[in-house]
Parts: sequence; C-alpha cells; structure tokens
Amino acid sequence: MSGTALVTGGAGFIGSHLVDGLLALGWSVRVLDDFSTGRRENLPDSGIDLIEGSVADADVCRAAVAGVDVVYHEAALASVVRSVEAPLDSHEANVTGTLLLLEAARASGVDRFVFAGSSSIYGDLEELPKREDHPTSPISPYGVSKLAAEAYIRSFGLVYGMRTLTLRYFNVFGPRQMDDSPYSGVIAKFCRAAVLGEGVVIDGDGEQSRDFTPVENVVHGNLLALEADYEPGSVLNLALGVRVSVNELWAGLQRISGSEVEAGHGAERAGDVKHSQADIALAVDVLGFEPVLDFSAGLESTYAWYADNLSP
Repeated sequence: MSGTALVTGGAGFIGSHLVDGLLALGWSVRVLDDFSTGRRENLPDSGIDLIEGSVADADVCRAAVAGVDVVYHEAALASVVRSVEAPLDSHEANVTGTLLLLEAARASGVDRFVFAGSSSIYGDLEELPKREDHPTSPISPYGVSKLAAEAYIRSFGLVYGMRTLTLRYFNVFGPRQMDDSPYSGVIAKFCRAAVLGEGVVIDGDGEQSRDFTPVENVVHGNLLALEADYEPGSVLNLALGVRVSVNELWAGLQRISGSEVEAGHGAERAGDVKHSQADIALAVDVLGFEPVLDFSAGLESTYAWYADNLSP
C-alpha cells in the first residue's frame, strides 16, 4: 500500500522520524509545520511537499489535506510546563488546531486520521499499568488539551465514519529531540548534560517513573496503522510497557557516558504525575505491534547521537 500522507509537525522530533519512515515505505509525504518548535534540518533536502503554516489556520489546513490519503497529526505544543505557563496557547494549538484539521480532512474525504495522543490524559492514576479503559483525569492544561482533542477525534470517527485513531504516546525519546529548551524532555536534557559534562537537577526525589519509549517504536506503531483494521474512533497505548525511574535514567547515562557528575535535586514539578506505565496489549492485538527497540538500546543510541551532534 502507498499513497500520499500528511504529517503535521513533520519538522519536529517525532514527526520527522515518521516522515523518514513513510518515505522509506514509498509514500509521498506532505509536511505541515510552522517551525515554532520544528527544525528545518530535521527534514530531508528533497522528496517532500512542504507547507509552512499553522494547524490553527483553517485555510492552511484545507490546503494541507487536499489530495492526501492519510493524516498523521503530530503537531502540538507538547509540554506540561509550557501549558501551565500559557494554557490558552496549549488550547489553541492542541484543541482548536485539531478540530480545524479534522473538519478539513472530513471535507476532503481523507481515509485515515491518526492522532498523536498522550499518556498525560490519565493523570495521576495509581493503578498500573495504564489501560485504555481506565479513567482519564489529566492534571495539567496540556493533558486536558490532549484529552479534548482525542474526544473530537473519537467523535469524528463515530459520527462521520472517518477512520480515526488515537495513539497515546508515553514519554518518547530519541535523536533530534530538542535539548536546549526549558521545555525539553528529560532524556534530551540529561544527554546534553552528560555529553557536555554539566550537572543536572532532578525534580523531586527522582523516584518518579516513566514508560520511556524509543522513538523507533512510535514510528513502527504509526506505520502499522496504515493498513491495520481498527474501528473508527479507536484509542491505543503506544509504549514499551516498562517503567524506569528518573534516578535510574541518570545512572544509566552515567554508565554509558562515563560521566561522574552527580545529580542535584529540586522541587517537584507542577502538574506532574508520579508514575506512568502503559499496558500495550491492545496495540499488540489491533496493530500487531511489538517494540523494535528496548529502553537500554534506545538510550545508548540516543546518547551516541547527541555525542555526535553537540560540541563541548
């Protein structure tokens, strides 16, 4: 199977890896990105159709979906911290932008619409691992915005018959993740510190744990969704199904890098959850998903990428 795919946020961390995966399968790829967080160097020099603009612009959305078979909606303001500081910005990008894109896709007759959901929608749910049928109770404005967008996507699947799918990501990491921003993911920040010999500050006691997922697994799951037979409005966790604490993460990077820098500890982060781990049984059943890279191998390859791309 091949055709034309739109990847919103395609110049971003996850989106650009998905672009590479689609091109490798022989798909024609269109990228929509406003470059607020995406980087041009993440994209191939040729072979894609690039539209520069925002999903929060209805005209841009209509142009972006014209003639495409599949929409991968990766664009978002993906930060708990940023959402706490500016909740209206998160709402516009993550909710309004999603609705505008959905409506444009519906009007254009797009066959499949795959959404980058978030584990943040579960909130501080104590029961682990987290299953798709567990209650949703997001803490941060970011989590609320992703849940609202997910609800719209499910609605369009049920009401209009669009083949919509939400893949709930759990703490994705890997090469190209922004490492020099206050909103950067913890593994990107820690890799930068390990490469440059800098100290790190761990939020709280460091025993908070996450289902840290190499980006290769997320791309694999998204590509499986091209041909999988799922019900419109479906929701699937996409992760490793393994829990690692932040303290264990830093210790692992010390071993890989040979760094002897010790971590300090600061206050807990507002809007954060204590523990997160996915049950991926449904993705295995519906998509035929199996992780292609484990945490340790992903951490080693990610550190190697930063070591090659950062200058002391």
